[in-house]
Amino acid sequence: MKDESVLEQLSEIARFEASVDMDKNYRIGWGWRQVRIWPATLSKLFKEGYLENVFRSNSHTGYRLSELGKHLLSAENAPPQARQGPKLAAPDSLFADIIGHDGVKELLRASLLAEKPVHVLLTGPPALAKTLFLWDIEKAGGEKAIWLVGSATSKAGLWDLVAGREPSILLIDEIDKMNAADTAALLTMMEGGRLIRAKRGRELNINNPLWVVAASNRCEKLSPELRSRFAIRMLNPYGRAEYLAVVKGVLVRSEGLSSELATEVADRLDGLTQNVRDAIRVARLAPQLGVEKAIKLLLGGASNED
Repeated sequence: MKDESVLEQLSEIARFEASVDMDKNYRIGWGWRQVRIWPATLSKLFKEGYLENVFRSNSHTGYRLSELGKHLLSAENAPPQARQGPKLAAPDSLFADIIGHDGVKELLRASLLAEKPVHVLLTGPPALAKTLFLWDIEKAGGEKAIWLVGSATSKAGLWDLVAGREPSILLIDEIDKMNAADTAALLTMMEGGRLIRAKRGRELNINNPLWVVAASNRCEKLSPELRSRFAIRMLNPYGRAEYLAVVKGVLVRSEGLSSELATEVADRLDGLTQNVRDAIRVARLAPQLGVEKAIKLLLGGASNED
């Protein structure tokens, strides 16, 4: 949102122009005495493109509101365009591939189906189900869900992405790696979902409610302001049987492996890793290398034999 003092000054100018006949009485523009704004301030507004200079002489500099100035006021005062909440595909089957974490599943389903946004942060050590939750929400949300990695965003990019695609769901992995500028932009969007920007040839005033679901290995790295906007849930590590079941389910449903090959990958990784991403990498390399060699090359050791 533009600086409040600029909006106040432009509003005062707009009120003056509305109270007079500009074409009849101010064809060469008005001066600083008419709008009661100092010449230096008017000059700054002119340089920023909010005023037009219609006349200049030694004794008089005449201004009027430019189209950009009018656009900024219109964007500020117009009623925001309403946006619907997320529409999830098959919400009852959401997270079917994820074993356990029933309380987290229930919270996320309720949050995503709520009338107004409820933001959720999943936290805990690496190799848990945090990313699996984000993957499932992305698939269910379709075009209305956008996936971001906290270390790879920028303030301008984040704003333009949300303004351009108008998502309902923002999924952020590694949110603890976002820089301060990105965090400030995100805080504004999470607070009210309102985006206002005016520049040459473009104005935007969108009430775009965003449901933010994020993942972080270390919650304590986040600012207190950002943490306060989330419902935070800590995920506990999987047990051995749970991990094997999750790997098999993900490889069959998401990677298209046969049940037999998924079982082989899971069994050979047993005791070597608890990271589901390792299983996915092995599954993708197995057609070229075989399961055992893929595990050896990826993890730097021999796979477990049956």
